[in-house]
Amino acid sequence: MLFQLFLNMVIAVLWMLLKDEDSVNLTTFFTGYLIGLLVMYLMHRFFGQSFYIKKVWSIIKLLFLFLKELIVSSAVVLKQICSPKMNITPGIFTYETALQSDLEITALALLLTLTPGSVVMEITEDGHTFYIHAMDIEQSKVDVLRSMSRFEQAIMEVTRT
Repeated sequence: MLFQLFLNMVIAVLWMLLKDEDSVNLTTFFTGYLIGLLVMYLMHRFFGQSFYIKKVWSIIKLLFLFLKELIVSSAVVLKQICSPKMNITPGIFTYETALQSDLEITALALLLTLTPGSVVMEITEDGHTFYIHAMDIEQSKVDVLRSMSRFEQAIMEVTRT
């Protein structure tokens, strides 16, 4: 992926140099980048990897998924905090993950911990079981499990394609 990105940038810079303009124009660089993108797409099978824009798109989707989950869970936590009577039952539950590498497991733990209302307390030595503390176990457990499965799919899309 990085090699494709680097090569695309080289094509963009070469395009700027071949245009032989008096000053550096961002539009010329962007045009060269788009031409390089087309060249990279036509040649991506020769690199033995998938086209790098797919991975960039997967990363963007993961970021938007995290932002969505952050906003939704923040609203739920805010609603619980602002209610006159806090009717919550905190608790701990486990979650079995299908992720394998340390990077994937760490990313899932960090994404979940950064989402309000839940905290990853511990991960087993083999890395397949998460111990998660939820602010309201009755409501949050279902939401956290749904979020974790979405995060898992998005992380696998980023790391395995």
